[in-house]
Amino acid sequence: MTASLHMLLAALLKVGAVAMIFNEVRGLVLAAPVLYGMWASGGTAMAIWLGICALGGIALSVIVPLFAYRKLDNFVKSRAEPEPA
Repeated sequence: MTASLHMLLAALLKVGAVAMIFNEVRGLVLAAPVLYGMWASGGTAMAIWLGICALGGIALSVIVPLFAYRKLDNFVKSRAEPEPA
């Protein structure tokens, strides 16, 4: 039972890793229009502030799942250790 649960969680983590890669690409795609908008507006203070806020939100949507993945991976690895006989 524990081995099958471990295999299931390991497979889910691998799928999650692929999703993380797509999330990174999505973050780069979303950042490009923000940077272009800041450049096109002439670099006004409001444009820079809005750009920083938008890029911060994009960064959080990319960084938070990365930390969650690491915590879950460490949890799965700690649960997979063999029990003493």
